Amino acid sequence: MNSVIAYFRESYDELMNRVTWPTAKELQKGSIATGVASLLIALLISMMDMSGNALFNDFIYKLIK
Repeated sequence: MNSVIAYFRESYDELMNRVTWPTAKELQKGSIATGVASLLIALLISMMDMSGNALFNDFIYKLIK
């Protein structure tokens, strides 16, 4: 039981005294970068999906009919 208590005390000490937390400005920049990257990846996947649908609808399905 003492080891569990020691673990939580050490974890708390590390989070409060040793970890360097980002500033609000750094956090904002990181959030914006994450949002832009997510948007670009979503657009890329959408373009791939639309081109795949166009390929199947215009080419492959016409070969089957």
